[in-house]
Amino acid sequence: MSHHMNSSTLPTSHPPEHHHPSTTASGHGHDMMMMAMTFHFSCKNVPLLFSGLTINSPGEMAGAFVAVFFLAMFYEGLKIARECLLRKSQVSIRYNSMPVPGPNGTILMETHKTQMLSLPHLLQTVLHIIQVVVSYFLMLIFMTYNGYLCIAVAAGAGTGYFFFSWKKAVVVDITEHCH
Repeated sequence: MSHHMNSSTLPTSHPPEHHHPSTTASGHGHDMMMMAMTFHFSCKNVPLLFSGLTINSPGEMAGAFVAVFFLAMFYEGLKIARECLLRKSQVSIRYNSMPVPGPNGTILMETHKTQMLSLPHLLQTVLHIIQVVVSYFLMLIFMTYNGYLCIAVAAGAGTGYFFFSWKKAVVVDITEHCH
């Protein structure tokens, strides 16, 4: 990979001759770890989410593959579990509805809705936070561009959808493709 840059892409205060790829934005020199920006199937020096978690052998890659596969399955199960909990709370809202007289002799349904500090809403909030964190973990894992880990994310998500979504009312959002 070439380190030559067009001078129009650099800030005017740093001419091309002062550009050092190993220097951080703060100006302190550090060894930068360059990640591959193309898909690869390596089992050596593959970072996995945290600086101390690096895959260095085929056995470690196999373990990481299984863990990532189940994490992606968990993500799909969590999405369906949240939908089921929401449907259950909506059903209980319907049972808590009662007719009340409206204007011009009409009948309205008064519904006792979930309050912001209710247990169902707090549970949905906690589960949403977990879902967001897991989705970003899966995105970062995929962004390692390691073929094995990318396959684990895709296969785990597909398997999770297969097992958890079979009873779901089918509403397909063709635009949803990013976790």
